[in-house]
Amino acid sequence: MQPSPLTLALGALFLVALLAVLRLRATLAEARSRADRAERLAASRARSLSLAAQEMCGIAAAMGGQRGRPAVLPPGAESPAQKLLRLADDLADAVAGPNVRTIREAPAELGAIVDGAIATVGAQIRPGRRHWQVDPALRALTVKADRRALEGALAALLRRAASHSGDGDVVSLRWVLASETVAIVVEDEGDGMPAQDLVPETTAGGQGTRGLDLGLSLARSLAAAHGGDIRLETAPGIGARAWLTLPRARLLEAA
Repeated sequence: MQPSPLTLALGALFLVALLAVLRLRATLAEARSRADRAERLAASRARSLSLAAQEMCGIAAAMGGQRGRPAVLPPGAESPAQKLLRLADDLADAVAGPNVRTIREAPAELGAIVDGAIATVGAQIRPGRRHWQVDPALRALTVKADRRALEGALAALLRRAASHSGDGDVVSLRWVLASETVAIVVEDEGDGMPAQDLVPETTAGGQGTRGLDLGLSLARSLAAAHGGDIRLETAPGIGARAWLTLPRARLLEAA
């Protein structure tokens, strides 16, 4: 019995569709492979940048040191090295970004989060140092959050403050409670951001509102995953003020 023309046509359409699906799967597999290779290359470049920046810090410190005194970075040497470190961190964050933004909520003590962020940034700016002044009331707070993600977001703010301030400057951290939000506020005594970093907000942002670089945009996405946000602003007599806000409902208790 010969198959009908309709059966033959349907069979041909099925084969065409099957070939199209197979081609699409092959294309997607190749795209994933290229993306994986690009991520591995980006991660490798980030590590190379970080090593180069750390070597620059060491060389500059050795050149600026004096016999019998600890080596410190000479004036003007700290900023380029910090920019390289920040670029390396931003590149590493960009590679890991999608995975980091998947948060796992649990009670988290802000004292431990603050200490972890300070330790991370402090290690990155060595041999330079900052005076970290933390409000004891901030340390006593407990929030419902992903500790690793929140620590990463806060570290981005501290890194930015450190990169725009000098050796020995004060960076302070405090908390502000509002009717609907709780905020970690970071203030520095730095020189402020370069002019090219000033980007007006698209809504109510006026003079003095500051834009976000790559690292801070990733930090903002971490805050957004918690229902919060990151905002940077100028303030008279202060280099910069950064707000990491969370919904007040995430505030569990004060120890």
